[in-house]
Amino acid sequence: MGDSWAERAAAAETAVRRRHLRRIAGVTPGTGIGRIAWPRPRVSRPWPWHYWWQAHLLDCLVDAQQRDPQARRGAAVAALTRGIRLKNLGRWTNDYYDDIAWFGLAVDRAGTLARRSGPGALRAVTDRLRAGWTPDGGGGIWWRRADDFKNAPANGPAAILLARRGQVALAAAIVDWMAAQLVDPGTGLVRDGVRLAPDGTVREVAATTYTYCQGVYLGACVELAERDGDPRWAERAGAVLDAVSTRMAGADGVVPGYDDGGDGGLFNGILARYLADAARRRPELAAPARRLVLASAESVWDNRAEIATGPVFAHDWRRPARVPAPGTPEADLSVQLSGWMLLEAAATLG
Repeated sequence: MGDSWAERAAAAETAVRRRHLRRIAGVTPGTGIGRIAWPRPRVSRPWPWHYWWQAHLLDCLVDAQQRDPQARRGAAVAALTRGIRLKNLGRWTNDYYDDIAWFGLAVDRAGTLARRSGPGALRAVTDRLRAGWTPDGGGGIWWRRADDFKNAPANGPAAILLARRGQVALAAAIVDWMAAQLVDPGTGLVRDGVRLAPDGTVREVAATTYTYCQGVYLGACVELAERDGDPRWAERAGAVLDAVSTRMAGADGVVPGYDDGGDGGLFNGILARYLADAARRRPELAAPARRLVLASAESVWDNRAEIATGPVFAHDWRRPARVPAPGTPEADLSVQLSGWMLLEAAATLG
């Protein structure tokens, strides 16, 4: 096995595809879907199927295609895009604005690889995201339809996607709202979200500072710095990167993980994606962002487990991975995607 980041990312891709990627119902031609756990539990149910995990599987396939273009992988991108719609009962959207924002980002990056699915999916997603903005709580997009919560994991990716689709004014309004409502003035870290009262005022701040909240805020600021040019975007990107470096990462630069798998398994990989994006696009952010990505990538690779189907990654990149078994975090698609995403991020930094 090679020692370059590209070779390590390729090994991660092969492992995830062997263990998790399959056809819908195992047989439907021209479709793909990610099995949420491997090995499969004794009792396997079709729900929940974790729409947003599938969006990140699609994003990782796009990463791999950009690293090493292959016709076969391009077909897998198209099949997974179709599979997600089929699994979602023929629709591109659901009630969760964060889910569809992640999916929209992946489809937008896929471009022509998504084939005929792309334009319709992006139109449906962006229309729904625009409709999710309300003045309640000072602005922002809801986390879920008919809910009282607005959070960073919905607003950050929505802002990135809308900026990339040319809707810079709305993207800027979203990120200004995040800066006003979610950035903790004491630490500089992005809090999870706010719960609103019936009259539209903020009644509670969900103060947990998850790693992916930092990642999407950083990503949105970098996107707007490239497209808008107002100095506040670069300043905010630098501030949150400094907060992550000093308050989240260890002295060795490794981003810490969470206690289990599930949704939390994806949080660090998302941060790594946008750290690498910042390192590539903003010279003033390159050194600290690059250090965090590469230190974390070295740690997850050194702590991997090796089995017949390829490397296995731990949910906490600082700890040795175990052989996957039902009920362990290492069995979750989310955890393995996060490790793969981190290695793809490292590969873009050389």
